[in-house]
Amino acid sequence: MAKAFASRGDLTEKQVKFERLTDEAYAYSAEGDPTSGIIIGDDSVMVIDTRSTPVAARDLIRRIRDVTDKPIKHVVLTHYHAVRVLGASAYGADNIIASEATLDLIKERGAQDYKSEVERFPRLFQAVESIPGLTWPTLTFKDSMRIWLGKLEVQIMHLGRGHSKGDTVVWLPKQRVLFSGDLVERDATPYTGDAYLREWPQTLDKLRSLKPKMLIPGRGDACKTPKEVEAAIAGTQDFLRQLVGTVQKGVKKKENLKQIFDRAHAVMAPQFGQWAIFEHCMPFDVSRAYDELSGHDDPRIWTAKRDKEMWNALQD
Repeated sequence: MAKAFASRGDLTEKQVKFERLTDEAYAYSAEGDPTSGIIIGDDSVMVIDTRSTPVAARDLIRRIRDVTDKPIKHVVLTHYHAVRVLGASAYGADNIIASEATLDLIKERGAQDYKSEVERFPRLFQAVESIPGLTWPTLTFKDSMRIWLGKLEVQIMHLGRGHSKGDTVVWLPKQRVLFSGDLVERDATPYTGDAYLREWPQTLDKLRSLKPKMLIPGRGDACKTPKEVEAAIAGTQDFLRQLVGTVQKGVKKKENLKQIFDRAHAVMAPQFGQWAIFEHCMPFDVSRAYDELSGHDDPRIWTAKRDKEMWNALQD
């Protein structure tokens, strides 16, 4: 029997975990679903990644209100993917912050990505009708910016391309807490459909050089010790290098995409198959790796139509 498309077969609600990591930093995770970060400053709150719809965002807002009544003034988009950004309107934030490259992607392919991800993640996009449209940043930066939440310093940085060309991380330098977005995953499969695969490991080295004590990943529970941080970064790098290495062999042999996918799945499933969304991601991951290693430097735009054509071509 053919596998259910993307995450259409994943309809079980996940158990939410809302964790306090420091006096300032919290993580909102849910068994491999997208993770959000929260920073509580002296005078206001910052949310990093908004959840997928305004209705879904209400649960995160409720949990924030359990610990503070400070206004949510800032929302940071770690990248442009719909599942990360389309809940933004629920917060009423003064600033919606993104890198200039992320803004470019929203302009170029945000509408297509919206339709694509709604088809891929029906559970996460319940109450899709509550989304007022694309989320547009009100404040952008090229490489880095600094915001003060009272006396709390927050650094927002684009350190290099990886998961997308606009990836943004948020860093609390005094506390040494890093919010990585989907540049780092923990026990979850990296989605590389819009990635720059050969650059991503080097971008992760830049994250590592910050020497974070704690890390809130794009998916999975927060890493609470330097050892856990290193394991998550190294695990993400290992997945990427195995993906690129396996696909590269097939490209050199002039194998077709289906042959390469079958090989990559067989090679990688024993080590990574238990990670969240492995079956969902692998067709998209192999497709992008095949493109990049065949000379398509920039990711092609995914649409709902292209998604399903690719998926059906790779199923047995």
